[in-house]
Amino acid sequence: MSDAPANPHASVEGPPQTRPASAAQSGIWFNELLDDCGAVHHVSFTVQFDGDLDTEALRHACAAVLSRHPELTSAVEDRDGVPYLRPAPVRPALVVEPASEEATRQHIRTPFDLARGPLCRIVLQVAGPRTHRLLVVVHHLVFDGHSLELFVADLAAYYTAAAAGGDPAPPALPQAGAAADEERRITAKLPAARRYWAAHPLGDDDVVLPGLDRPARGVQDGASVELRLPGELREHLGPAAARIGVTRFELLVASLHALLFRYGNRVPVTALDLGTRTPDQQEHIGVHVNELPFSSPPESGMPFADFARAVRTGLRELYRVREVPLGRAGAGVRPGVALAPVSLSYHRPSAAPEFPGVAASVERGLSHDTARNALRVELIDGSDEFRVLMQYPPRSIARPAAESIARHWLTLLGHAVDDPGTELAALPLLAPDERDRLLTGWNDTAVAYPERTVPELIAEQAARRPDAIAVSHADRHLTYAELDAAATRLAARLRGDGIGPGSLVAVRANRSERLVVGLLGVLKAGAAYIPLDTDYPAERLDFITADARVARELGDADLADDGPAEADGPAAAPAPDDLAYVIYTSGSTGRPKGVQIAHRSLTNLLLAIRDLLDAGPHHRWLALTSVSFDISGLELLLPLITGATVVVASEQQTRDGAALTELAARHGVTHVQATPTGWAMLLDAGFDDPAVTALTGGEALPLTLARRLRPKVGRLVNVYGPTEATIWATSDEIGPDPDRVTIGRPLANTRAVVLDARLTPVPVGVPGDLHLAGTGLARGYLGRPELDSECFLPDPFGPPGSRLYRTGDRVRRLDDGRLEFLGRADDQIKLRGYRIEFGEIESRLLAVDGVDRAAAAVRDGRLIGYHTGGAGADELRRALAAALPGYMVPEVFIGLDALPATPNGKLDRSALPSPPEPVTVPSAGSGSTLDTVREIWREVFRLPGLGDTENLFDLGGHSITMTQISARILDRLGVDVPLYAYFDEPTVRGIAAVVADLGPAD
Repeated sequence: MSDAPANPHASVEGPPQTRPASAAQSGIWFNELLDDCGAVHHVSFTVQFDGDLDTEALRHACAAVLSRHPELTSAVEDRDGVPYLRPAPVRPALVVEPASEEATRQHIRTPFDLARGPLCRIVLQVAGPRTHRLLVVVHHLVFDGHSLELFVADLAAYYTAAAAGGDPAPPALPQAGAAADEERRITAKLPAARRYWAAHPLGDDDVVLPGLDRPARGVQDGASVELRLPGELREHLGPAAARIGVTRFELLVASLHALLFRYGNRVPVTALDLGTRTPDQQEHIGVHVNELPFSSPPESGMPFADFARAVRTGLRELYRVREVPLGRAGAGVRPGVALAPVSLSYHRPSAAPEFPGVAASVERGLSHDTARNALRVELIDGSDEFRVLMQYPPRSIARPAAESIARHWLTLLGHAVDDPGTELAALPLLAPDERDRLLTGWNDTAVAYPERTVPELIAEQAARRPDAIAVSHADRHLTYAELDAAATRLAARLRGDGIGPGSLVAVRANRSERLVVGLLGVLKAGAAYIPLDTDYPAERLDFITADARVARELGDADLADDGPAEADGPAAAPAPDDLAYVIYTSGSTGRPKGVQIAHRSLTNLLLAIRDLLDAGPHHRWLALTSVSFDISGLELLLPLITGATVVVASEQQTRDGAALTELAARHGVTHVQATPTGWAMLLDAGFDDPAVTALTGGEALPLTLARRLRPKVGRLVNVYGPTEATIWATSDEIGPDPDRVTIGRPLANTRAVVLDARLTPVPVGVPGDLHLAGTGLARGYLGRPELDSECFLPDPFGPPGSRLYRTGDRVRRLDDGRLEFLGRADDQIKLRGYRIEFGEIESRLLAVDGVDRAAAAVRDGRLIGYHTGGAGADELRRALAAALPGYMVPEVFIGLDALPATPNGKLDRSALPSPPEPVTVPSAGSGSTLDTVREIWREVFRLPGLGDTENLFDLGGHSITMTQISARILDRLGVDVPLYAYFDEPTVRGIAAVVADLGPAD
C-alpha cells in the first residue's frame, strides 16, 4: 500500500498502535461488507463562525483534536475475517475552499475507503470575509452523537489557546477499557440478553406508514423533512413528562409508538440508538452506541399516560441489556443498516462553546441524501429550539406523505401533552381541513337524477325509437317495441297469477333475447327478480329458491309464451323504493345470502355509468356475464335505458374467448364489460378493437394486465363495487402507459370513506377499511337481520338515518383522492407471524416475463405460488426474492394450464391444487468440501466436535463468526461465500452446498 496522500484532506502521519475493533465497530464494518452502504454511515456537522476568524489558529486546533483522538485518523484492517483499527497511512488535514452547497453535498456523500482511511475529513468553507463554516464529516465507525460534543468542545479549547499564542498541544486522555474488557461485559450479560429477546418481538421489514408500499431493503437515495416544535409545545414537554412520571425521551418514544399504532401497526417497533459509554470512555471520541429494536404494547383503550409509563418500563428493561449486540443475543437476526423500518435517535446538545473573537454556532443532522429504512426520525432537543428531521426514501414514500407523517406526529404529540388521559385510539392525527377533505371534499358527488324506474326509462326509449334493435342473440332480434310489448304481456300474466309488488320471481332461463324479456317483465309486474344461472349446481339453485320463498319461477318455456294476455286493469309502475332484484352472493359461512336492491339504487347506478361513459343510442353492448353475477345487470339494462343494443352471448360463447371476439366484431360491439380473468381470456384469443370501451371489475385489475389491455381498446375504465352497493360504486379511467391501477373515486350520489376499527377516518396513504354510503346501498339481506346489523352501520358522517356499508375491503387514499385497492381483509393472512397479502405476491409474479396469470395461496402451512405461462420455478424464485422479503417468497411454484375460475369469471382460490409433498434434497457438497467446511466451523467455534446440521446461531455465531468462516473458505476452497447465505443456510451442510453451487472464485 502506497503512503502517498490519497486526497487533499490528508497528510502523512506516523501510526498509533493497532487494536481490535469494538463490538459496535465490528457491526458497522460487517454492514459495510454486506451491502453498499453509500453515505448512510457518514456523520456530518458544521461550526458556523461569524467574525474575524483566525484561520491559522483553527488549523492548529483541528490538528490538536486529531492528535488527541486517534480514532479519527484510523483505517480498518481485515485479519482473517476480524476487523482491527490501525493507523491510516495518511491523516486528515484542514482544507480551505469557497463555500458551496454542491461542494458540501459532495463532501458528505463521498465514500470513505475503510481499508486505507482516514475516516474523517475537515473542510473550512469561506462564505465571506467574516463568515466561515467548518464542515466535519466522519465515518460512524469512529464517531457518534456524543463524539460531536467532544470534538467541538476540544476544538474550542485548542482554538482559544492557539489564538492567544499558547501551545494547543492536547493533554493525554485517561486510559479507556480494552476490547477484552468489553467482551467480558458482553459475555456476562449475554444470558440476560437472550432471555430478553426471547420474550420481545424483534419486528420485521413490515410497517404501515402513509403512502408506503412494502419498504425497500437496503440503502437507497433519501430525502428529509425538517420541522421545529412550536415554542409552546416545546415548553410543555418537560412539565408534561414530569406529570406523567417519565423522561422527555420516554414521552417522545411513546408518542412515536402511539403514532405508529394509530397508523395500524399493532406492535410498534422502532430501532433506538442507545449509548454504551462506560465512565472511562466519557472523554473519548468513538462509536459507543448500540442500535436495538424496541417494541411496545399499545391497546386501543389505554390512556396515553399509562402507555407512556409502560414504554418507560419497557425501556428500562431494554437498558439492562443495551451493551449486548443483537446479533450475539437474537438467534438468526439478519443484520443490516437498520434493524427496523422505523428508527429514532434523540440528542440534547449542549450550547456551542465560545471561540474568542467570533460568534459560533453548531448545526448537526446534516442530510446525507441516503435512507437506510422507511423512516428515520432524528430529534435534536436543543436549549433554544427543538428540531425534528425525518429521513425517508422518495422511491418508497412520496414527499407529501412524509410531510403528512410530520403533521400527524405534531398533532398527536400536542394532544397527548395537553390531555395525557386520552385513549390511544382517540388521539387525533388529522387537522380539520384534512378531515374535511377526506369526508366531504372527495365525496362531493351529488347529482339530481329524475325519479324514474328502469321499466319507465325503457318504455320511454320504446316510445322514442320503437323500431330500433334493443336485443340481439344469435340470428334473432327484438326491437324496442317488441321487447316492451313482450315484457308487458309477461307482466300481465304474472299479475294475473297474483304476482306484484313485494313478490319475488326466480328467472331460470338460458341466455337468449327471451332472458331480457323475463327480467323486464318481472319488473313491469312490480315484482323483484332473482336471476339464476342454469349452469350453477342444482343444489345451490334449489337452496336459493327455497331461502327466498319465491312466488314464481320462470323457465325457458314460460318466456317463450308471448301470446296475448289480459290484466286486471293497467299496471302501476313500480315505485323507486320498491324492490327491483335480489342477487345471492357467497357467504363467509358457506350459506349464500340474498342482497336486496331497490329501483332507486338500480336507476342511480345506471344513470351514473351512463354519464361516466357518455353512453347513448349508437352504442352496442356485449352481454357475456353470468346472470347470477350482479354486474350482468349493467350489460343488460344500461343499453336499454339509453336506446342502445344488447348483444347477448350464448353459454358456450361466454367460455370461449375466440367466439366472444368474433361475436363482438360481427355485431360492431362498442362496450365490453368483463372481469380481469375474462379480459385475459379475450386477449389470449386475440381481442383487439380500438373502437371498444372496456370496463373491468369484479376482482383486482393487475397492472400488468392493464398495460396489456389498454393498447387494445379505445378506453379502459376500472370499476369497483360490492353487490351490496348496487353493482359498481367507484371508477377510474386508465390512461395510456399506466404506472398504477386504482379503483378511482365514487360514482354519482355515492360516498366512500376509509376508516379504522373505531370508524375513525384514516389519513391519506394509510390502509383502512372501505365503507360506502349513498343512494346505491342495498336495502339489506333477505331474511338475515343479524347480517344487516353487522354490515350496514349507522353513518356518523352523513345525514340522520343514513347508513354505511362495511365492504370488508382494504384500501388507501392517494394524494389525489383516488382509492387504491389493497385486497380483501380476509385475504390478508399471518404466516409464521408475518402479514402477507396474496395480491402483492401475485402482482410480483405477473411482473415476471413468461407469466400470464398468477395466484397465491396457503396450503398446509406452506405459501404456494401458481402461474400460467412458460416461466420456470427458479426464475420466479429469483425474481421474487429480489423484490420481496423472504417470508413472502412462495415455498413452491406450481405451473398450471389455466387458473380455476368461478362461474362469475373470478379466480377460484379455493380450487387451486395442493402442492406435492416436500422432497428432501441431499447436500450438494462433495465429501471433501463438506469435510473442509466442517473443519473450518470447528476452528472458528473452537469445538472438538460439530454436527453438520447444527445451527450457526444456536452455537452463538454472529457477524464476525460469519466473516471468519467466509475468509477461511475463500483461502482454502477459493469460494467467496456471500454473507447473506448464512441466514438462508445456517448449517455446515447448508454452507457446504452453497460452496459447491458457487464453485471456485475467478
